[in-house]
Amino acid sequence: MIYKNDRAKWIGGLLCVILLYSLFYVLFADRAYTYNIPRKIRHVIKFGTTVAVYLVGTYHLGQLKDKWMSTLWHFIHISLLCTITAIGIIDWTFGMVNIKTKEIAASMQEFLISPVLYFAMGLVNQRYKSEK
Repeated sequence: MIYKNDRAKWIGGLLCVILLYSLFYVLFADRAYTYNIPRKIRHVIKFGTTVAVYLVGTYHLGQLKDKWMSTLWHFIHISLLCTITAIGIIDWTFGMVNIKTKEIAASMQEFLISPVLYFAMGLVNQRYKSEK
């Protein structure tokens, strides 16, 4: 089980990720006017949301005693953010990214901002602690 103090820190991070995720969908992604926003601005909003979730997770997981969670968080986010950024740069520069690649990038972005990753890491940690 996550230590009592660590549990409060982890829950605080989870609530922040849920809030960011919800705000992204309520204010941006699920709105009819989203497609009226210029494409590059939409990219910046999506990227900014992803970085915000990454920073929240980095802050909250970095305070825990279990450093593997923070390391895994960094690895997953940085590798997928680099991939999304590369796709975005190619799209902005050459405009030759096909629809399948865009869908893959959207799925990666969805995975990174979703609270599921943060929550799953907490569950794995709790399971790991209970087996010790």
